[in-house]
Amino acid sequence: MPKFLPRLALVALFAAASPLAAETAIKTQGAEQSVTELGKVMRLEELFEVLREEGLDHGRTLETDMFPSRGGAEWAGTVSRIYDLDRLRPEFEAALAEEIGNDPAVLDGIVAFYGSELGQRILGLEIEARRAFLDTAAEEAARVAADEAAASRDPKVALIRRMIEVADLLEANVASTMSGNLAFMTGMAETGVYGRTMPEDEILADIWSREEQIRSDVSTWLAAYLGFAYAPLSEDELASYVAFWESPAGQRLNAALFVAFDRVFRPVSLDLGRAAGRAMLGREI
Repeated sequence: MPKFLPRLALVALFAAASPLAAETAIKTQGAEQSVTELGKVMRLEELFEVLREEGLDHGRTLETDMFPSRGGAEWAGTVSRIYDLDRLRPEFEAALAEEIGNDPAVLDGIVAFYGSELGQRILGLEIEARRAFLDTAAEEAARVAADEAAASRDPKVALIRRMIEVADLLEANVASTMSGNLAFMTGMAETGVYGRTMPEDEILADIWSREEQIRSDVSTWLAAYLGFAYAPLSEDELASYVAFWESPAGQRLNAALFVAFDRVFRPVSLDLGRAAGRAMLGREI
């Protein structure tokens, strides 16, 4: 699942629709496979544990940057509640089920790839890379390695670039990051922290003014993250993964993942903005 967004976008990874039950049934090959079972194949429980770690880490960064030494246990508790996995993961699974639908060919393709030895190995590499990037030093080292790989014309760099293109990772992640930033700033504005009413068009103008910097940051992060995650794979294994994303099942899954993440994590960004604004004003969080 290479559409993992960088932590700057975890203020997103990014429209509301009626929720489905987490046990929504998806029929494939005459058998019922619930979205929970699909989630097990795709190791969503492990992924969301890392997303929660990232969220808590992001909360600490917000406190340091915006209201140092004033958040304390109350802020930590608020961030923990916002990143409550018992709420977020079922919402994500329901949105994913709704977006994927009940097309047997699509479900078969997803389960066939991710249920394979290679698919499970790739999921493990992606999740562990995400966890490793919680360490700033590890992320910086991966950025250097990505630059060196590109300079040496490593064949896997071309495959990673193809994956970014096929899955539209750059533009979709830029859009999701900006969507998350809009939600975060909107939440802050609601608290009155700016000292005046800030209309949405002013917030949008501020976000759009940083579009190119966001695009540069996302591009650099993607090269580092994907290069780090897939370093243990052979060229043939990575080529097989790219081929999956080019398939109808991969394309459908890719689109569904972005919608599901947006639906779940945009409200997270809004809640974080509200909580941060209240903390900056010294109000009860």
